[in-house]
Amino acid sequence: MTTTHELGTRERIVRATSRLMQRRGYEATGLKQISQEARATLGSVYHFFPGGKAELAVAAVRHGDEEFAAFLREVLDEADDPAQAMIVCAERLAQGLSDSGWLDGCPITTTALESSGRAPDIQRAADEAFAHWRAVVAARLRRSGFAGDVAADLAHTVVNTLEGAEMSAQVSQSRTPLLVAGRHLARLIDSYR
Repeated sequence: MTTTHELGTRERIVRATSRLMQRRGYEATGLKQISQEARATLGSVYHFFPGGKAELAVAAVRHGDEEFAAFLREVLDEADDPAQAMIVCAERLAQGLSDSGWLDGCPITTTALESSGRAPDIQRAADEAFAHWRAVVAARLRRSGFAGDVAADLAHTVVNTLEGAEMSAQVSQSRTPLLVAGRHLARLIDSYR
């Protein structure tokens, strides 16, 4: 039987791994560092993740997926107009990135890029995360009256554009790439009405 303490420890380990991999990537994040950050013993890490770092990375990517999907749902539902929602979303991403000292970009990009072609389970979890985020955006667009195929195509463009803009904002340490992306995504969405 799993106790509340064990659930708390596992969650701390996953969250710490997600945060560390977001900032440093998979290769630069060690299990000892994870256990210290999570305030858990190394034995606890292996207890919950007997498959080691790769198994833990998959759980961390899934955590990042759920966290970002929840952010998307919340922000996209704040505005009645989906075009305006894109501007709000980009502004919130820019603010969060700036507030983190330009460290906390996409929760999975660094790990996804490092695992591509080398760690199929991690790569698959990252691919599923991107698909999940596109589904969240597409669902929001469909609720606003966009046809299914148009909503799906626009969702691809939204997620891809925000990902690229977020990376560019991190590198330049400027909110501008995200703010410009948000405005242009809004215009794109308006053009399909």
